Amino acid sequence: MAKPPTSLHTLQPFSTTTTTRLQALYSDISRQKRSNPASFHSNVDWWRRALESIVSSGVQHSQDSPFAAGRLVLHAEGSLIDCLKMKGAGKPLAIGTVVYELSASKAIIPVSSFLSSQQSIYDPGWLPTRIASLVIVKPLWWTLEQMGIVGDESIFSAGSHSRGGYNDREWWGEYVMVSLIERAADAIVEVQQSKITSIADRLYDISSFKREFASVLGQDVISDEDSSVLLKFLERDRGFVAIDKGVIKFLDKCGNRDQAHITPVDRGILELKTAVTRMQAQIESLQRKIDECTRKASEALRHKRKELALNHLRTRKQLEDLNNKRLGSLTTLESTLITVEAAAGDIDIMRVYESSTATLRAILAHPSLQRDSVERTMDALAEANIDAKEIDEAIRAESDDALNIHQTDEDLKKELDQLVAEARVEGLEADEGEQMILKHKLAKGSTVGHERGIVQKTSDDVMAEVLVA
Repeated sequence: MAKPPTSLHTLQPFSTTTTTRLQALYSDISRQKRSNPASFHSNVDWWRRALESIVSSGVQHSQDSPFAAGRLVLHAEGSLIDCLKMKGAGKPLAIGTVVYELSASKAIIPVSSFLSSQQSIYDPGWLPTRIASLVIVKPLWWTLEQMGIVGDESIFSAGSHSRGGYNDREWWGEYVMVSLIERAADAIVEVQQSKITSIADRLYDISSFKREFASVLGQDVISDEDSSVLLKFLERDRGFVAIDKGVIKFLDKCGNRDQAHITPVDRGILELKTAVTRMQAQIESLQRKIDECTRKASEALRHKRKELALNHLRTRKQLEDLNNKRLGSLTTLESTLITVEAAAGDIDIMRVYESSTATLRAILAHPSLQRDSVERTMDALAEANIDAKEIDEAIRAESDDALNIHQTDEDLKKELDQLVAEARVEGLEADEGEQMILKHKLAKGSTVGHERGIVQKTSDDVMAEVLVA
């Protein structure tokens, strides 16, 4: 369900701006462009964010407005001024100047120009013309402004209101908010990429497109105006879709170039997809009617109105028969759609096979992969390995000579036996030392025990004498 419009006071940047600041923003800021350019551009940027908020939230229109569902187009007119009126700040005297500045910077684009232009909004234009404008026209215009010949305060504009003033209506019109349409396009592409499982998932008519992606804008159905600018942007500026006579096809950026246009196969698949969708809607409607007849028949029986209940049951029986027929038709349509999609997918698979075969043949045709070349290369590799082994052995031999290493196995064995014998002698000497230390400890312990016995005996004698006494 679509969300109701939000109050202006709860939107950014209104909710975080003080009343004093709002009063300054709502005043006529046109003269700041020359006197204080930094403040002027800061104020214009604040208004850009403010206009984006009121457009994307739907605040700019009342519920009964024909444009109430719009979320991408700014309707700059008297109703916008009334919408922006705030307690403590009044009406936005700066709105005309802001619209002119945003239009000049391409932050907003008139709807008529946006839809009719064949050139992308990201195209910088012909470079020589832009250079001439920057080098010649702008310096000249600035000089004339400083002299008071042109501009809002020129000698020719004395006594007239400034361009973009509150009472000026030249800025009225419909403007595409570029940042909003970019955001919406990115969200649509993300949703589409997450649900693609077959060829039919890439195809839409205008009605199904407006229903399928309405949630991106927080709506039940995208408005006609929003869908027009969205589709134009997706096709011309992003290259994500191809459109022809009401058929919309999302393109695969990694796919074949043949997919960049609508084919008869695409139209046939879309017709089948649309028929399946309509049949499903009919079946759901029939099921609701059947449930309603059942409810009415039960209610009639509770009131003992058998004839009326019987009539509802007859109607339900007819609806059930029709529903069964529609279910059979739906099964046939879905089966046909699956078969057609499979066949179309097989075409793409065969194209990939053909492309892969051509690529593999091109690789195998390389001179270095010919049989004679491979055999020569492998033979040369074997010879190189043999040469490397011989060189390694020669280096090892020369190294032994340089280090005077000529010991035989017998010499090495004698040296090993000698080391073993020395280790045994050292072990025996260590054992003898340990035995002598142990004997010394035992002898010392025996002497101490004898002395302790004498002392113990003397103590016993003393105790006996005490008891006798």
